[in-house]
Amino acid sequence: MDLFLGKVLVKNNRDRDELDTEREIISKLQNRILMLFFGSWDSEPCQDFAPTLKDFYKRLTDSFYMERPSQLILIYVSLDSTEEQQDKLLKKLPKWSLFLHHDDPYKQELGMRFQVQELPTVVVLRPDCSVLLPNAVTEICALGPDCFRQWQEAAEVIDRNFEMNVEFDNEKMRSVTDPIRKLKYKVEKKKRRWWHLGGWGGGRHHGDDTDDQDQDQDEELQEQNGDQNDNRDFKGPWA
Repeated sequence: MDLFLGKVLVKNNRDRDELDTEREIISKLQNRILMLFFGSWDSEPCQDFAPTLKDFYKRLTDSFYMERPSQLILIYVSLDSTEEQQDKLLKKLPKWSLFLHHDDPYKQELGMRFQVQELPTVVVLRPDCSVLLPNAVTEICALGPDCFRQWQEAAEVIDRNFEMNVEFDNEKMRSVTDPIRKLKYKVEKKKRRWWHLGGWGGGRHHGDDTDDQDQDQDEELQEQNGDQNDNRDFKGPWA
């Protein structure tokens, strides 16, 4: 958490809301595992990895999958040469993730501090900002959300009773209407996407942002809910 005190973190939403006070930073990052995603739009592996990272993060922080959002924060630290390139990759990331401004020199300091040598890199930090994993990309791709339990135990994060939502015939439900609510959510989501895609077999034209806008609205709603709930000589891509 101290890693970002005195810095400005930006929400990856339409309004680009800033967290720039000590109180806001502490409230957002306290007792949470941090994932620092070092990437660049120019890197094809980063473009390929971004959807996987997005799905990983959603399944751990979206209330549809979790009884409560996990104590996990994703921060994008870009190596993009222009702000436009940074924005392109941000579009592939969840709307409730955070990032540093493109012209923030602190990004280079972070890259040097954590000795980032390849892209993509996801540095996993404990709440005290000590390194839990220097690069979790392979683990995320291989294990998916299951690896978070291991992180949580290793980081000794105070558990707030997070439980994966399961199908109707498995674990306990939130209420007797829980199966109906879940089914309604799935059906309505499919209907909405079917309508915009011109039918179940319809193709999507390149540049059609209608479905993305619906997804953005879902993610922005989740973001609102989530808010309620010295290696100076090191040489790497940051030099």
